[in-house]
Amino acid sequence: MREVDVAVIGAGPAGLFAAYYAGFRGLSVAVIDALPEPGGQVTAMYPEKLILDVAGFPAIKGRDLVANLVAQAAPFGPQYLLGNRAEKLAYADGRPVLGLAGGEQLSCGAIVVTGGLGSFSPRPLPCADGAPGSGIVYFVTEPTELTGRDVLIVGGGDSAFDWALALQPLARSVTLVHRREKFRAHASTVARVLSLPVRVVVNAEVTRLIGEGTVTGAEVTVRGGATETLPVDTVVAALGFTADLGPLAEWGLRLDRRHILVDSAMATNLPRVFAAGDITEYPGKVRLIATGFGEAATAVNNAAVAIDPSAHLFPGHSSDAG
Repeated sequence: MREVDVAVIGAGPAGLFAAYYAGFRGLSVAVIDALPEPGGQVTAMYPEKLILDVAGFPAIKGRDLVANLVAQAAPFGPQYLLGNRAEKLAYADGRPVLGLAGGEQLSCGAIVVTGGLGSFSPRPLPCADGAPGSGIVYFVTEPTELTGRDVLIVGGGDSAFDWALALQPLARSVTLVHRREKFRAHASTVARVLSLPVRVVVNAEVTRLIGEGTVTGAEVTVRGGATETLPVDTVVAALGFTADLGPLAEWGLRLDRRHILVDSAMATNLPRVFAAGDITEYPGKVRLIATGFGEAATAVNNAAVAIDPSAHLFPGHSSDAG
């Protein structure tokens, strides 16, 4: 059984800041997330979109914010258990013990749940069953890897149009297919994409992927019309994500629908279990990244006292450390 002072469940912005702050307090940290990349909803849904309401940044891309948060925590050496999920909670000698999806157990001094809206699972591309195994992605980890490729984006929301904007300067061709005529994406983003050499096909669906082992083409069928075969190297299925609390809903946490109820210390009703960020609920709650940062610091400081009652709730300012 591995031991850690603080287990952070959720690698979104609030979770990454919690990892930094726990490290700043001299606590060992493990960060657990079901997604294979840090950043949570930001990485999964709008990595290229400008975020305008983070203090100190007039505008910052979601991807850059996540990279900065990872770099901020890096000097303290947090362990990242990505592509994994916290499933079971038990207690041993007063310490929480997390059972992870892979069977590993993690003994924790305290837990900070920062799971945003819960565990994210991408909505599958309907025609992907039986399709070639390589060439279908649900979010792009590194846009430059698609340089010179024929890219097909499926979807009509913000993430689909964000990827179209990001990939158009790099890819050989970008085609966006949406099953409706109207888009869910922000109107200004749609207008920017329509002004670029991006082919947009509406009232259409991808009905078949072609290739052996890897995607080499796709059949696109327009409603009431013909089927066209396009050369495709990569399919970006930007169909959104479903979110739910998953196993956390079975832990005995006091919930308000999909949110965890906390007090002013960010403490839940379970011993040594705290929460911060969008997943929390309390009177006057405002769901902003900026709010989540403050909640993460509050949760970690109170967790530090729960771990060691002789510790100070307020550790001093980070500017005092030098």
